Amino acid sequence: MPVDPEVLAHFTARAAHYDRSSAWCTDEELGARTVALADIAPQHVLLDVACGTGLVARRFKGRVAEVIGVDLTPAMYAQAAPHLDHFLAGPGEALPLPDQSVDRVTCRQGVQFMDDAAAVAEMFRVLRPGGKVLLIHLCAYGEDDKAEYFEVLRLRNPARRNFYLRGDLASLLLGAGFTDVAVHDAIVEEDVDVWSDNKAIDEERREAIRAVYRGASPAFSALHGVRIEGGRIVDRMLFGLAVGTKPA
Repeated sequence: MPVDPEVLAHFTARAAHYDRSSAWCTDEELGARTVALADIAPQHVLLDVACGTGLVARRFKGRVAEVIGVDLTPAMYAQAAPHLDHFLAGPGEALPLPDQSVDRVTCRQGVQFMDDAAAVAEMFRVLRPGGKVLLIHLCAYGEDDKAEYFEVLRLRNPARRNFYLRGDLASLLLGAGFTDVAVHDAIVEEDVDVWSDNKAIDEERREAIRAVYRGASPAFSALHGVRIEGGRIVDRMLFGLAVGTKPA
């Protein structure tokens, strides 16, 4: 499957700065929730799709029998090597793994850049019966904030293909055949000026992001807990953590 050149360029530009580009990258509570919801055991083989710099994988290294990472951006996955037992280059829509070969699959902030239905179908394929998937993605709170928030996300990540409500993540898992699907919430507070400085967009886009917040509707501002303090903009960003099980 051909690599999307826009995605490759975006994450190549971000690679050196990625781990410092958002508070959520290293947020301890979000990391702990990820490990807990993955429901791992020492004998498990875990696959991290769109592993990037290994921010998720490092949470599991040493807690499971094997951690495998898949990604398509060399500048990103070069940093993940110490946190992986094995690495495979490739897209999420065509995972380079055999059927029923892993026990757990995680993907944080990955399927938004993919043909998401195809990627989740691939996760289902490579999981053993009874295995679990965990998707962790930024979501709008609901209908009242999604237009403004999706515009913010589009401006920050021009390579993004998909924008989610929590129910969209559940629908992806159900559509692929997963059962016992549940979506959990996690909130991470972000300094928007730091968050927008991802080294892959220009100042014009960053100013457009600030303009959305300055002119935000009361509903958006309330849902996101927006604070504007001396030019600093703070947003309480919502993650949906969607869990599903492959039927035994």
